[in-house]
Amino acid sequence: MILGLNTDDVIVGMAALAALVNVYVFYRTLLVRNPLGTRVKSLHARRAALREGMLAPRRRARSEVGREKSFGFMRRVLGPMRLLGTRQSQKAALTLAQAGWRARDSLVLYFFLKLALPFVFGAAAVLAIYVLKLVQASQTMGMFIALGCVVAGAYGPDIFVRNQITKRKKALQKGLPDTLDLLVICAEAGQTLDAALGRVAREMMPSCPEIADEFGLTALELSLLPERRQALDHLNARTDLASIRGVVNTLMQTERYGTPLAQSLRVLSAEYRHERLMKAEEKAAKLPVKLTVPMIIFIMPPLFIVLIGPAVMRTIDMLSRL
Repeated sequence: MILGLNTDDVIVGMAALAALVNVYVFYRTLLVRNPLGTRVKSLHARRAALREGMLAPRRRARSEVGREKSFGFMRRVLGPMRLLGTRQSQKAALTLAQAGWRARDSLVLYFFLKLALPFVFGAAAVLAIYVLKLVQASQTMGMFIALGCVVAGAYGPDIFVRNQITKRKKALQKGLPDTLDLLVICAEAGQTLDAALGRVAREMMPSCPEIADEFGLTALELSLLPERRQALDHLNARTDLASIRGVVNTLMQTERYGTPLAQSLRVLSAEYRHERLMKAEEKAAKLPVKLTVPMIIFIMPPLFIVLIGPAVMRTIDMLSRL
């Protein structure tokens, strides 16, 4: 028994949860995504936030003070360990940048969570098993559960960051062909590279904010850094994507040898668009194979019950009469 529930209660709860998930998934499939509507909602939310900030400056100041106090506490905890400013912290900062977190306090929060979560998860497991006894387990099994919670707390931030990096790379890969098309139009219009990247970043913000963020930062670095190659290298390091690396190499080639930028970008755009189409066709080809197991598990047994059930019941009735 777990939390006072028997096996029948757990089965009924899981069935109800599965029904709710199916209804939610079916509802989400009926929704039509409209990037323009999302953009309008974000603008309204931003306007409301600005209005609230203007009307209540004291409350905003208090929240900022509380945030500074919390991060100050984290820095004091991490200070004696000398984690910040090392080579490991530089690698962690690059990893967080690939996940889209480039704020000043992101690295502090990351190291603090890696330090605190094992103790928090382990203490919560010991409290739930041995003190509150919410989970009935033997002494050995309780130790293994607590140890598993400690390991989950230690590797949880890394897994979460890797998952965020994977999602961000997929978003960048998906929006890159459209971005290159816009970049080709800006290049053919006679704009410089930094101006074209800035304009493309503004145009791509509603549909793909990830690539708009990266290109906008690159446009800013192109105008500030002494060498333009550094800005392109930073873009390559932040994204760590093969397609972005191809775009960076093309931009470097045009900067060095003076080759036509629009023609090279048009070839890359067509190639990446064809690659995206091939991946979609590959997923569509795998769909019948993936549906085989759900059909066998969830569709075939009810079908057999409906078709063979009446005959079996009549046979049992006839045998009982004999």
